[in-house]
Amino acid sequence: MNTLTRKQKRSARSGLCALFLISSLALVTCTPSTRTTPPPAPPPEPAPPPSSPSEPGAASSAPNVRESSSLEAARSGQSSATPEASPLKEIYFDYDRSDLRVDARDTLKAHAEWLKSNASARVEIEGHTDERGTNEYNLALGAKRAQSAKDYLVTLGIAANRISTISYGEELPVCKDATEACWQRNRRDRFVVNSARPAS
Repeated sequence: MNTLTRKQKRSARSGLCALFLISSLALVTCTPSTRTTPPPAPPPEPAPPPSSPSEPGAASSAPNVRESSSLEAARSGQSSATPEASPLKEIYFDYDRSDLRVDARDTLKAHAEWLKSNASARVEIEGHTDERGTNEYNLALGAKRAQSAKDYLVTLGIAANRISTISYGEELPVCKDATEACWQRNRRDRFVVNSARPAS
């Protein structure tokens, strides 16, 4: 008589997955580090004077930009969508795919040009998915999507050490409706410009 319904089994599995994920994260964050503390960074050099508009071909340095990641935006109650003022726009993917569409390649070419003219800028590519599929599957798919964009930017001449990737899977959607139009908006890579921290 101890029969569980399909919904109860799924709920129990989801709970166990969440518990496993949380305990794994706790173990990783609680593991003592054997790294030594690096010496303090030298004081920053004075900024060079801005190049005048009459200097042809002068590459500008990245503006002093520090955009919020999707996680930081969600924690502060803001949308995880790319802000309008961001120089790098989102790219989108087809359902269950990580290959770049033609429109995504065109957007990435524009991103590469901006990154070339802002040589000190670093970017973190966030891979996102819609809600369909397991958390684990969607985290892996988001990672593949972010890596596809990074690989393409590298082929366009952007140094790999200026680009880092992270996957949020389905966890930080821009839209929460259960419609194809909404899911399409969530199947994306978001580009977070950060000129301060090194990429990994």
